[in-house]
Amino acid sequence: MEQLEKYIAVDLGAESGRVMLGLVSADKLVLEEIHRFGNGPIEENGTLRWDFNGLLSEIKTGIGKAAKGASGQVRGIGIDSWGVDFGLLDADGKLLENPYHYRDSQTEGMREKAFEMMGKRAIYDNTGVQFMVLNSVYQLLAMRLNNSAALAKAANLVFVGDLFTYCLCGEIFAEYSLASTSQFMDMRTGQWSKAVLEGLSLPTDIMPKIIDPGTVVGILSDDIANELGCGTIPVIAIGSHDTASAVAAVPAAADANWAYLSSGTWSLMGVEIPQAIVNDRTFRYEFTNEGGVERTIRLLKNIMGLWLVQECRRQWQREGTSLSHGEIAARAEKAEPFARSIDVDDGTFLAPGDMPRRINDYLVGTGQEPIADKGQMIRSILENLALKYRSITEAIEDIAESKIDVMHIVGGGIQNELLCQFTANALGKRVVTGPIEATAIGNILMQAIATGRIKSLAEGRHIVRNSFELKEYEPQETSRWREQYEQSKK
Repeated sequence: MEQLEKYIAVDLGAESGRVMLGLVSADKLVLEEIHRFGNGPIEENGTLRWDFNGLLSEIKTGIGKAAKGASGQVRGIGIDSWGVDFGLLDADGKLLENPYHYRDSQTEGMREKAFEMMGKRAIYDNTGVQFMVLNSVYQLLAMRLNNSAALAKAANLVFVGDLFTYCLCGEIFAEYSLASTSQFMDMRTGQWSKAVLEGLSLPTDIMPKIIDPGTVVGILSDDIANELGCGTIPVIAIGSHDTASAVAAVPAAADANWAYLSSGTWSLMGVEIPQAIVNDRTFRYEFTNEGGVERTIRLLKNIMGLWLVQECRRQWQREGTSLSHGEIAARAEKAEPFARSIDVDDGTFLAPGDMPRRINDYLVGTGQEPIADKGQMIRSILENLALKYRSITEAIEDIAESKIDVMHIVGGGIQNELLCQFTANALGKRVVTGPIEATAIGNILMQAIATGRIKSLAEGRHIVRNSFELKEYEPQETSRWREQYEQSKK
């Protein structure tokens, strides 16, 4: 019997976290969920933060269970997380405070201050990264302008996923893909942008060394190994940004002209390219160049995603109406098509809160009727999200000067089959969905590459195609969707 090599993937999302055990052979990958836990912001003195110690405790619990269940040598542990957020360590390596949550209000107005100090185009030319108020650069600028006590004591800035890895093995670093979300890395060089950091009077001495995805950074510390009752396990920096890991698991053929959509709380749509594109077109479309595995570039656009649906559902639960995802989808399918026009990326939708009220305020403010029916609310969100996907797809084709033949959708959002069909309809292209746990799979693939079990990313993607069920959607009612798209542009 062929030997299976075992890896532990810790996948941290903004809504939940999971610890997975991956078993890898020459042509197959099997994934087993070991531990799942909730995640979300906590409030501290009027600010939104992450409960770092709570998350670390859950991670250790999951690793302990996975190591025990592996019944043999585990070849590696890798941690991925959402981007932009970071923690600050003092000179003794102690975390100074809980990391800020990217939806915290401290960054309000920081983009405008940065543009005054340096100029919008200059920042883009020196980074190649999309302007989002949640980016690390605006968080760090807010801390400096607010005279943060933690920043004054900081010796190292470490991004969230890498911060948990540091707690496991004691190594301080910045993994390339995660660091690329900061907007103070120059994506053409893959190094910190001295021009941006100095131009905004941000500290340069707290920036750690940048390492490539697929680097073995250390071993599980003796203290944690003893605490968890497991042996020595290598700790590996994979594509530490969750989208980098998700894109690594896209089951696309090497010769196909494809784009990807990582669908979840956020939607991230783009293409994988060998070098950053920083020019007038990418600036006009506000596209971002983020790091991928094997030092590729993920040319993409961040879109609000299923956050609006999730927040609507939470609000209805608070009001006493608990609807399953299936019930919501069934109501949406029966609702009137194209009843409202919504810009899903409007800034008023970014923060948590009463999303149905915000959407209705938006509708009234744009001369439309508010929505009372829950199914209609969800359908309108999904339709407008799909239309946004078409807009981004056309921008990608314009930048790359080539047509996309197939859209690969990965992540938990593929469980919303109505949105997947709407996406095929809006794009007028074939859509292939799967796998759901793409981030954890990509995490494991990069561990397997780092340890020599898999030779390349292309080989890894072949294994994904061979291991997980995929579903295809063909476009329907394309003329009607095309008409609606043209109307929405007006």
